[in-house]
Amino acid sequence: MSFSGKYQLQSQENFEPFMKAMETLSWELLFSSITLRLKNALVNMEGDNKLVTTFKNVKSVTELNGDTLTSTMTVGDIVFKRISKRI
Repeated sequence: MSFSGKYQLQSQENFEPFMKAMETLSWELLFSSITLRLKNALVNMEGDNKLVTTFKNVKSVTELNGDTLTSTMTVGDIVFKRISKRI
């Protein structure tokens, strides 16, 4: 399954609590429009539709089901979730 294409954000949950939790960590993060990009992080593909990476205390999972892209980032007990549709 190809992740390529353009996506439009449909909804997101816990953005502000996630960003507040990230402020307490002292490493550089660069956000793209869809998910978290981390320097020196290994990304694993699970099956044909899921990308998973963990860097320090952040776990990122991006899953594509049809035209729906669901990204979750977890730090501690805070889960930031974004749902986007392919346009």
